[in-house]
Amino acid sequence: MHIHLIAVGQRMPKWVQAGYTEYAERMPPECKLHLVEIPAIKRTRNADLARITEQEGQRILDAIPSDCHVITLEINGASWDTLKLSKNMDNWLHGGRDVALLVGGPEGLSAACHQRADQHWSLSALTLPHPLVRIVLAEQVYRAWTVLKNHPYHR
Repeated sequence: MHIHLIAVGQRMPKWVQAGYTEYAERMPPECKLHLVEIPAIKRTRNADLARITEQEGQRILDAIPSDCHVITLEINGASWDTLKLSKNMDNWLHGGRDVALLVGGPEGLSAACHQRADQHWSLSALTLPHPLVRIVLAEQVYRAWTVLKNHPYHR
């Protein structure tokens, strides 16, 4: 199984790249974490934010590999603790499909992304900066993996 983190935004600061890479590289070959960056559309003072969100959403949908289990990351999604995430990961592993985690731009995900999703997940009730979400997601996916493998990382 592969986990595809499909996120709006490119050219992240080095600390974001380093944090994400630290955890993504810890994942085993049978459960690789791949980052797919979607270019953000430039926002101007008079930009049509609804149209931009729809366009970015279409780019996200186009980037999802075929037959993926799709999970949106959003504030109104289900709140999972680490053990619930590890149970979900176990189900994904046994489901025989890749997983796509969708992270939208500043305005969130389009309605089309919400409709395509099989699950909706909230990392926190807090609003997190999108660069930080990448690191938190990578760490939590790694942590869930260690729970499944009884690795001492999660204590």
